[in-house]
Amino acid sequence: MFFGGASSYYRLPRLAVPDALLPAPPKQGEEDRHGGAAGRWWGRPPARSAWHNMSDEELLWAASFEPRAQRRPHRRATPKVAFLFLTRGPLPLAPLWERFFNSTGRELFSVYVHTTPGYRLDFPPSSPFHHRQVPSKPTRWGYVNVVDAERRLLANALLDLTNERFVLVSKSCIPLYPLPVVHAYLTRSRHSFVGAFDDPSPHGRGRYRAGLAPDVTLSQWRKGAQWFEMDRRLAVFVIADDRYYPRFRTKCRAPCYVDEHYLPTVLSIEAPERIANRSITLVDWSRGGAHPATFGAADVTEDFLGMLVGKKGNAERCMYNGQPVEVCFLFARKFAPAAMPQLLHLSSKILGY
Repeated sequence: MFFGGASSYYRLPRLAVPDALLPAPPKQGEEDRHGGAAGRWWGRPPARSAWHNMSDEELLWAASFEPRAQRRPHRRATPKVAFLFLTRGPLPLAPLWERFFNSTGRELFSVYVHTTPGYRLDFPPSSPFHHRQVPSKPTRWGYVNVVDAERRLLANALLDLTNERFVLVSKSCIPLYPLPVVHAYLTRSRHSFVGAFDDPSPHGRGRYRAGLAPDVTLSQWRKGAQWFEMDRRLAVFVIADDRYYPRFRTKCRAPCYVDEHYLPTVLSIEAPERIANRSITLVDWSRGGAHPATFGAADVTEDFLGMLVGKKGNAERCMYNGQPVEVCFLFARKFAPAAMPQLLHLSSKILGY
């Protein structure tokens, strides 16, 4: 079974992820005092809508710009976590996510949603999802256009310079901790959370394609979960990659799946010291098959959710900034739409929001 990896953040002060990690609220006018016009530009409110008229090529080009100077001439605004939702249609768990987002100020996060073209999300102005849909293209499970969509989401989020961390989530994901805990865990991490391992089986090395050489050799081939989290530096690298990604697009075809191999392989080659080599999204593969287990209303009990966050035992340790900790997973999937009432009923008691 998959259970493990998380203990109550608030009840375990011995963890290497202490309460002191929680970010202090930004002071009014701080950017103006310390940065003048640059500070005002950096700390400006995000665009009211994520929609635009750029082509993919224009978007990736615009998002790839980064300041070359190492030091910025102003104090930065609170770094934000960008939540990148990849879905084909509605967001059935949106009420739970709205509760999660609304538990604190909006200076901690931003939201971007990629859907099937032509589908329009309908959220009221008060919702964090209001006008957060990005221009999208079709996706199909197992095809390279899924990773095209991931790069599109990253590029849109990179346009907001206050976004420092980027986490990909699905329509069936739920957060396991309150937003301030998730924000602190990610923004204070020295690593990005991308899993990468060498799988010698036909489902790992057996998917390697000789056409990827010489840029990627069989010994460099890695596999990992699709659901990544990364910092801004790696996000820029991914959307600007014109060496590896073109080869993956043309050479990695089923049963070679780009979403399971591109990031684990390329980041293991180019930035192995910058990834934690683990995912922060919990899934259950114990039932076998090509997809993880889906949890319905009958599965969502107090004991079940408590086990997910480690409050009922079964906690395992992982490394965080070089220290062993018990908070290893921040999200879990897959949850069916029918589980929503139970999730809302138990979230404040078990998940803390």
